[in-house]
Formats: sequence, structure tokens, C-alpha cells
Amino acid sequence: MNTYITGSAIKMLREKQCMTQLQLAEKLNVSDKTISKWETGKGLPDISLIEPLAAILKVSLPELLSGEQIINTNRSANIMKSNLYVCPICGNILHATGSAMISCCGVTLPSLENEQVDDEHQISCEKIENEYFVSLHHPMTKNHYISFMAYCTGERFELVKLYPESSIEVRFFCRGHGLLYWYCNHHGLFMKKI
Repeated sequence: MNTYITGSAIKMLREKQCMTQLQLAEKLNVSDKTISKWETGKGLPDISLIEPLAAILKVSLPELLSGEQIINTNRSANIMKSNLYVCPICGNILHATGSAMISCCGVTLPSLENEQVDDEHQISCEKIENEYFVSLHHPMTKNHYISFMAYCTGERFELVKLYPESSIEVRFFCRGHGLLYWYCNHHGLFMKKI
């Protein structure tokens, strides 16, 4: 992410709003030459104009600073298309049902991508009456461990936080077909359809 707004970002976002430089200038109470200087990289907006500029261009402050507009393609909030985020600093686990700009501890977090399940991260999932019993043989030391397991169906998302030096045995109430996620702090996110 850029540390400050780029001229190309201002121009692109202004054009998306079908605004001329003059129209944007009038809304910010600056001259159109000022807008031209920003867009050509010969000047930068004053810090006091950042928030009004974001509002006029209809983007959030992080979007304005990155120059990328976040568009949620998951408009119906299909929970099966959930995104998971883990803070590398504090270990916070965040969940969103669509595209989001998530940050924690001052870091913008990328959405986790599923890794290929290998022998070290192979889970056992048994259906016992009305529950799934999930277990995994994996190190649970203070430095290498499974941080969480989650079960996602079309209507629910259930997450169980795991801690170092504990066993990996989790029960989820069976709600039909869904996705089972587990996260290793060294190797990433894994997923299995159940």
C-alpha cells in the first residue's frame, strides 16, 4: 500500500464518478489547477483535504490511500464464500462474508488462501450421532500449532479457537454439508468439504 495518495488514484477515482477536475475542485474549494497538479504528481493534497476528498470520491480512507476500490462481489453475503484473516502480530482471527479491507495492529491483512492438505495436516472427521468429531495429529507447541478450526454451512459459521499445548479435538453440531477449515500458524489455512 502506498504511504500517501497518488495522482493516478485521484484521477481514476474522479473519472469513475464522472467528474471533471473543475467539479472536484469546486467541491473541495480549491482551484482546478490544484487538482491537475495532484493528478500529474506535481503536488499532493493537504492532509486536511483527505477525508473530504474520500467522501466526494465515494471511497473509504484506506481505499483512497491504496488507490483500489473494494467492490463486494458477494452481495448476497453467501456465508460459504467467507474470507478468513489472521493477524501475524497478535493472532486475532477475523471473518468476513465478502470482500473487505481488514486491518489489525496497524497491518492490512490479506485474505487467507487454502493450502493443499499434506500428511502433516490431514484431519480425521467422524460423524457421531448429530455431531462431527474432528481431530488432528499435529504439533501443538508454543511455536507451531493449529490456531483454530471452523465449520461453515450455508447458514452458519462456527469457529473454535485452539491454544498451544492443548489437544486438537473439536465437535461441531452437524448441519449438513459444509466446509471445514483449520489454520496452522506455520503452514496456513486448510479446507475440506464435509
